[in-house]
Amino acid sequence: MLKLKLTNLNAAVLVGATVLFSACGGNAGSEGGSDLTGSVQIDGSSTVYPITEAVAEEYRAEAPDVRVTVGVSGSGSGFKKFSRGEIDITNASRPINDEEAKTAEQNGLAYLEIPVAYDGLTVVVHPENDWVKEITVAELKKIWEPAAQGKIKRWNQIRPEWPDQEIHLYGPGVESGTYDYFTEAIVGKSHSSRGDFTASEDDNVLVQGVSTDKYALGFFGLAYYEENQGKLKAVAVDDGDDSNGKGAIVASLETVKDGSYAPLSRPLFIYVQSKAVERPEVVDFVNFYLENAAVLSEEVGYIPLPDELYKEQQQKFEQFVSGKGAATAQQ
Repeated sequence: MLKLKLTNLNAAVLVGATVLFSACGGNAGSEGGSDLTGSVQIDGSSTVYPITEAVAEEYRAEAPDVRVTVGVSGSGSGFKKFSRGEIDITNASRPINDEEAKTAEQNGLAYLEIPVAYDGLTVVVHPENDWVKEITVAELKKIWEPAAQGKIKRWNQIRPEWPDQEIHLYGPGVESGTYDYFTEAIVGKSHSSRGDFTASEDDNVLVQGVSTDKYALGFFGLAYYEENQGKLKAVAVDDGDDSNGKGAIVASLETVKDGSYAPLSRPLFIYVQSKAVERPEVVDFVNFYLENAAVLSEEVGYIPLPDELYKEQQQKFEQFVSGKGAATAQQ
């Protein structure tokens, strides 16, 4: 089973020494969805968006008088809004960073980090690309590292037997948690890569770019590949660890779930802020999310967490809403 390694996901991540919650937010149990009104504002990661939108769609049927809006501005932009208290929940394909956490603390906000599913980043090429069947992490670094800009321009610079043709690179924008995760896993430093690639916060734009360009190479979340695999080809990735004897592995639901697709497997999150859970509709929505995330994440192409981990998150959310966890700041 893939382990959640980026943060201490078995613990609630809380910022701020003491947070007082109003009476209406003091119980994490169901508030009776059909009788609720109000709104839940969500933004952030395009990778997590399909899961949250699926949950929101189901929840709208349960609580039609609660207005749930889900934006797609990217993990970085989502955290900026979240840490200023402008939204209730942010979708995130990476953990919150120190600067974002500091802003939240300065604004008197505690928050809870909730893992909701696993994902793998898929390296993709055009279906007519018949020379790249697998690629190593070292080769991906050679292509994407900052020093490659203006120097590594052609396929045969990666392997001599590959075509003497320009490489056309596609990837998520720099505000994306997917971009951050990829650069940290491949280049070795988050938010660090060459800048001369076609970037978009909209994964569908990346799909369109790679699927119409024979000499393209790109990356994005597994769910978007699964949805568009008829017009893309996934490239197997070799992490260079000869000791395990597994060689190059293609991203799939199975290889992400069992952890063999390394280093491009990762957990996905939602973050909930303390002032938002003073409102019963937010509490009810998050409880609904955790009760349905396993089924709905799989339906939209992601890998569910183990059942026991969802139960742990429900318990931590109950403590967070009641305020019992607020005095135990963990980072």
